[in-house]
Amino acid sequence: MTGLHFIGGEKGGVGKSVVARVLAQYFIDRNTPFVGFDSDASHGSLIRFYSEFAAPVVADKYEGLDHIVEVAAEQPERRVLVDLAAQTYGFLAQWIEESGLLDLRGELGLSLTYWHVMDSGRDSADLLVKLLDQFGGRLPIVVVLNEVRGGDFTILQSAGTLDRAKSLGATVITLGRLQDSTMQKIDAHNTSFWAAGQRSSNGGSSLGLLERQRVKNWLNRAYAEIARVEP
Repeated sequence: MTGLHFIGGEKGGVGKSVVARVLAQYFIDRNTPFVGFDSDASHGSLIRFYSEFAAPVVADKYEGLDHIVEVAAEQPERRVLVDLAAQTYGFLAQWIEESGLLDLRGELGLSLTYWHVMDSGRDSADLLVKLLDQFGGRLPIVVVLNEVRGGDFTILQSAGTLDRAKSLGATVITLGRLQDSTMQKIDAHNTSFWAAGQRSSNGGSSLGLLERQRVKNWLNRAYAEIARVEP
């Protein structure tokens, strides 16, 4: 079945695009065919870092979202990865419901997964509650605790929201922390996460020897978490 993966979280700055980039690199490193769609017109990370695999899409119009499903249905050998811009969940949810997408999955040969990327703040926890209220138990959900954006998820745990997500079948994974300075260097040089861990051909690199090794270790830990989802 084709894997259709929406990377969301609604709130800006929680690291949706970082998760999308890690997933793209995961597919590349495992020779898994995929196509990416980037809905952020101003900060399109998939297009910026993985341009040969990605295309822009308008996610606040039915035509744009319909196109994603059509591509997924026509090319069942490829995963489809959609990096959602902030403030798109409401429209996406409306489109899913009105299109009957959850009922059509079997007929279209689609598996559908929503990745809810979270920082450690109250807003992210409240948005997860909203997601569970609407789609819990009906839509496969991956809750991504993004330590790149904060490592203390006490709010989420104390409210019982994480336990509720698990009881509704959600998978909870953690994206570990990578030093801010390292991430800034990677972004400044427009390199993929794989390239960031390699020594450049001319003998120079934006990252030092140990920084490159830390990126490799970070990526391997992220891959181990993603593998639990079996995308």
